[in-house]
Amino acid sequence: MAKNTNTFEKRRKEVEKKRKADEKRERRHARRQRGSEPEEAAAPPEPDVE
Repeated sequence: MAKNTNTFEKRRKEVEKKRKADEKRERRHARRQRGSEPEEAAAPPEPDVE
């Protein structure tokens, strides 16, 4: 017996929802990485102790 068309639509929506969530997670991760770089660059270099 063939699957109900609603089953296919439900699966398609789940895949789309997961794809969007993954993209959002990647954007947040990239934004956090960019946000941490200026803080590190703004820190003064450690003096050389000889």
